[in-house]
Amino acid sequence: MAEDAFRGSILYGGSGFLEHLTGDGKRMRDISPFILCGGSGTRLWPLSREAFPKQFHKLTGAETLFQQTCRRFTGDLFGDLFVLSNHRHRFLIAEQLEASGLPATNIVLEPVSRNTAPAACIAALLAVDADPDRLVLLSPSDHMIADTDVFATAVTAGLGPARAGALVIFGITPDSPHTGYGYIEAEGDGPVLTVKRFVEKPSREAAEAYLDQGGFYWNAGIFLFRAKVLLELFETDAPDILAACRLALQGAVEDLTFKVLGEAYGRAPSISLDYAIAERAPNIACVPLTGSWSDAGSWSAVWNFMDKDVTGNVTQGEGEIILEATRNSFAYSEQPCVALLGMENVVVVAMEDAVLVAPKDYAEQVKGVVEQLKSNGRSHALQHNRVYRPWGWYQTLNRGERYQVKCIMVKPGGKLSLQSHHHRSEHWIVVKGTLEVTKGAETVLLSENQSTYIPIGEPHRLANPGKIPAFLIEVQSGSYLDESDIVRLDDIYGRGPHE
Repeated sequence: MAEDAFRGSILYGGSGFLEHLTGDGKRMRDISPFILCGGSGTRLWPLSREAFPKQFHKLTGAETLFQQTCRRFTGDLFGDLFVLSNHRHRFLIAEQLEASGLPATNIVLEPVSRNTAPAACIAALLAVDADPDRLVLLSPSDHMIADTDVFATAVTAGLGPARAGALVIFGITPDSPHTGYGYIEAEGDGPVLTVKRFVEKPSREAAEAYLDQGGFYWNAGIFLFRAKVLLELFETDAPDILAACRLALQGAVEDLTFKVLGEAYGRAPSISLDYAIAERAPNIACVPLTGSWSDAGSWSAVWNFMDKDVTGNVTQGEGEIILEATRNSFAYSEQPCVALLGMENVVVVAMEDAVLVAPKDYAEQVKGVVEQLKSNGRSHALQHNRVYRPWGWYQTLNRGERYQVKCIMVKPGGKLSLQSHHHRSEHWIVVKGTLEVTKGAETVLLSENQSTYIPIGEPHRLANPGKIPAFLIEVQSGSYLDESDIVRLDDIYGRGPHE
């Protein structure tokens, strides 16, 4: 779609942005789900890192948290799925949607992160373009919910109040005096309650009193509302956010299959929907969400959510884990063999390049470790040893003075950028599959056990024309081996110089 047509659908109606993205013009179902997918999940370090945060990992089964969230929003209640995220994770989102059998066409990108209030405003503006009375369900991407039927029942209970103009929030029945969550005090009988007040992250003593008193719920950060109603609330209580979001949609452009909001989005204050709107809303309802739930906010929260063995232990990951005389503990191993002996109430997370060991009571303080790594300029806070790209991934196997060895996987149809380097040469050895190698003006096919050499300054490119993933070993040598030594000459994914 041309940029002008994209802008026109937002401002002037016509076929409408939502209808355009569905492509077939069919009547939408009751609810437009909008998933917020921009978090970095630092409290689940070292598994979760900024370049590959927790929502894209498989913590509770065969699918990632993001994929499980998407799965909850398919079915008779829901129309086409939308995802709001940042630019950095766009290819991860598209790949995981496609792997789930879901269309990856409704991905909207924020130029800068601006918390949940501006994101909710964008969701409402997109929905109202198709139908002012359209219902929107706004949800984080990283929650763990054990029973999807229970969740669907709760959403159904909220439909009537939302259609009548209420801002509906979903509350979790607390099972402990948790101090890391906001609380909702609500009153009434039945599946829908009236919200009396919001309480932000109380003290331990206050949280214990809330549990004893009853009528308090953890704030899950999941909202259901009529698009028109939410925009009226923004007009009254946060007009600066509404104005910035309207301009951001006016300036929105297409980038491949992604919809990128205009720079005006950065003018919106970074504030939560709770602070900006919900705490001032005249008509707000709470639907209690029963059953097992977790926001995966810490390793102890993950342990608490998961099924445990007879000694209270939870083990995850592909590495071998041995537990002897160990109780009530969580162990995750990416690859290394991990043994816990005589331990109790601990968390052990072993990645290839980093290991976390902590008592479960200290699990929420992992964020401080990440901040220290950042301040020391260490990459462990930002990315894993295996770095994912839209064409596949690369993984460092060994590194020394003036050399580095990597394994590179190029997925079928994947194509690296045409690039050159100022400071390093490269040797490539194909170990599985077939790769198309461009080197200067020459393009050749290399299969297993064949190799080639890329001298310093030579433009080069890799592509996989086959139907299976292709692997090669890359040996770099030179005076500077960082990824910033890439001169990108052409790229089918439209990436910036350091992506």
